[in-house]
Amino acid sequence: MGKTITATNAARNFSSLLNKVGFRGERYTIARGGKAIAYLTPATSPVTRVLGELPDLLRKLPSLGKDALPSARDVRRGVRKAPGSVRTISSSGRPRSPEAIQF
Repeated sequence: MGKTITATNAARNFSSLLNKVGFRGERYTIARGGKAIAYLTPATSPVTRVLGELPDLLRKLPSLGKDALPSARDVRRGVRKAPGSVRTISSSGRPRSPEAIQF
């Protein structure tokens, strides 16, 4: 089951262990005297997503309503002011300028 750590190490790094278990889904066996005495596992399974799910997740977000247009303008303005060349790739695979992005 996952990584094995000593009880001393677990006590010294308990907060970090909880973060790794809670946010990354890591699992630990805690050992004392070389014998397993406890398991530290997530209370729930971590939610994992794949990049291909992103478009569907974005479509499910609630509409911003009347705030959408000013927010889109702010994003475009920020992209234009960003250092370097900021570009996105269109669905056809060709580069697209930030001004062409539709919100």
